[in-house]
Amino acid sequence: MNIHSREVIGIEVDQNTRCTHYHKKEDVIAIKFKCCDTYYPCIKCHNELSTHEAVVWSKDEYYEKAILCGVCGTELTIKQYMACDSICPNCESNFNKGCKAHYHLYFEIE
Repeated sequence: MNIHSREVIGIEVDQNTRCTHYHKKEDVIAIKFKCCDTYYPCIKCHNELSTHEAVVWSKDEYYEKAILCGVCGTELTIKQYMACDSICPNCESNFNKGCKAHYHLYFEIE
């Protein structure tokens, strides 16, 4: 699926980056995985479709653009995403607040 010129790989990905695993109205982000420089809607899609283990982004890489808003196509840095309070700073779409519980799967956390 191409979201505003960015390809998002996943299982049954819709036009807003929702996938078969996470498809609530607010599930509208994709994450660029450090290990393969590829956007996926979630770690489950990555693990089912890739041939390697996921690698988390380190804290010193939080300046990297690694989050894609599936509504407007804006790429956010990890730091911007973590600070946005679950609202896209560009289009004001709501992101799923529950994603914070999964940060450790994608980002180095203390």
